[in-house]
Amino acid sequence: MTDDQEADGRRLPRAVLWDMDGTLLDTEPLWTIAMEQFAEKLGIEMTPELRTATMGNSSVDALTKVYDAARVPDSGRDFDGDEAWMVQQVLALFADDLRWRPGAVDALELVAAADIPMVLVTNTIREVTDTMLDVLGRDRFVATVCGDEVAAGKPEPHIYRRAAELVGVPIGECLAFEDSPVGAAATFAAGVPSIVIPSAVPVRARPTFTFRETLEGLTLDDLAAACRVGTRSGAAARDVQKYEA
Repeated sequence: MTDDQEADGRRLPRAVLWDMDGTLLDTEPLWTIAMEQFAEKLGIEMTPELRTATMGNSSVDALTKVYDAARVPDSGRDFDGDEAWMVQQVLALFADDLRWRPGAVDALELVAAADIPMVLVTNTIREVTDTMLDVLGRDRFVATVCGDEVAAGKPEPHIYRRAAELVGVPIGECLAFEDSPVGAAATFAAGVPSIVIPSAVPVRARPTFTFRETLEGLTLDDLAAACRVGTRSGAAARDVQKYEA
């Protein structure tokens, strides 16, 4: 953060933590196709309710919910094999149709121009994330944290706490961007203020959330305002380990 940013009365975040799927990249429709293919592979239909339940989940959590819906016994749950199958499906889909969310590029450039370090924080596994970074631009981020690199993915707080550790900033002085109920829950549980741009599923309001319809038109004043909201509510949020989204 520069002296000029402090001098004009704005207190900007010391780091910005970006979710990827549905926030920066319009991948949710492609994940939906892959999840439908997986459900069909297990002999069931991917209902809207099941898709909503899996949205934004880590791969293990998403697979578990589909296994449960298909009544697959524990002995028949091949997490490693089915995850590898899913990876191949989504990479093929992403190769053909990977798009930015509205305003995402300008938002990244806004934060970069303010010299605020950015971390990519995603439930997506490392193998898939590394492919997406070719689109996002690796050099934009000082670090990346994936769902398969922490004890438990979103909605647990571990992934955001790890991101703050990697950038060396107290988590309450960061600002996160999220789109899903699962991701937003993780920010609240971790005690990081967040700007939430719901992409496909409504997100329950929480004291540390600032809602926007899109990243288009984002300004530094918007970042500062979201930080003020988080500061006022942060003490209560940091006492919460998790909540049911």
